[in-house]
Amino acid sequence: MYPVTPGLRQYLKKHGREVNLPIAYHDLLNYTWSVPIKDKDGKDTLWEKTSYDSHDWNFIREGLVKTYAILKTEGDLRYTRHLDVARIDYCTFGNSNPFRIRIVNKFNDNYDHYYIKIADASRIYGLELEHILSPNRITFLTCKDTLVEEHIPGIPGDIFIETMLDAPETNAIRLAKEFVKFNERCFVRLLGDMRSYNFVIDITPDIEGYQYRIRCIDFDQQSYEGRKSLYLPQFFKENIAFVQLALNNLNAESIEQYRFEERTLIALRLTASRYRIKDLLDIMTTDTISTPEKISQLKSELNEYLQTKVFSKCNTMGDVVKTTLKQTLRKSLVLVQKTPGKEHD
Repeated sequence: MYPVTPGLRQYLKKHGREVNLPIAYHDLLNYTWSVPIKDKDGKDTLWEKTSYDSHDWNFIREGLVKTYAILKTEGDLRYTRHLDVARIDYCTFGNSNPFRIRIVNKFNDNYDHYYIKIADASRIYGLELEHILSPNRITFLTCKDTLVEEHIPGIPGDIFIETMLDAPETNAIRLAKEFVKFNERCFVRLLGDMRSYNFVIDITPDIEGYQYRIRCIDFDQQSYEGRKSLYLPQFFKENIAFVQLALNNLNAESIEQYRFEERTLIALRLTASRYRIKDLLDIMTTDTISTPEKISQLKSELNEYLQTKVFSKCNTMGDVVKTTLKQTLRKSLVLVQKTPGKEHD
């Protein structure tokens, strides 16, 4: 876990991420007991359902409902009278140890989730880079040492492999294309540890079949690891089924086409948000979010992989991210800047 520096804190305030919250992460640690949550097959989900003393519950319940209102309606409390906290779950797996809050509508029993975690600088950089450079918008808030994140809907990748990958209605070619593009997105911005249980499949019905979007749900390993292969989802054994799907349905020319398409889209997003991404990277290049040994290893491996020596000049992991963006998006940025009718700096 890396602390939020004053520079990053100022960035979060400037872009509306840092707000006053009525409840903090440490308030939720005062639960009296918990019971394991198991799935329909009796397997441990690594989540625990928590319970609190009655004299703490009113404060926690009110704070969580207000936090949900801040996350969803910018703090307008007129819509909270019919909301209640149905459940608070705690996860013992991973380094963020999140709480999952289930908010229920008392009139119709419809429910929604959001998460409260420890504010980790590495994860915050990951969330911001996802928001700026990916096709997905991310809603999250910070308050001192507390991080609040919206729930990202979708079918977890590992469950999708077990239950839907071989289903007759699954469009293998479209899914394979999306995995190639997802693989490229992760590498370009150096998001690591994208095993199948760290991303979800968002399925959208289309006029003919379905469209797929693979979305990250875990940002703890943003620019931390030293091995280049850990930033490419194709190399994780948990993702072999998706890799095989791509190899079975796409030829080398199609894979290269989809990689270039994704880099071009990232370049367009970067150009549209160039001032915001510059602010973020300027702070990231002075921050500590990894160890010197891992930075040195990643610099060496990227130099070899991209056939360059420019990474040797990098001092921090933020420098490595900035240089990777320049190296991988150079051709796409040139094309974007030459697009007729567009003005670019």
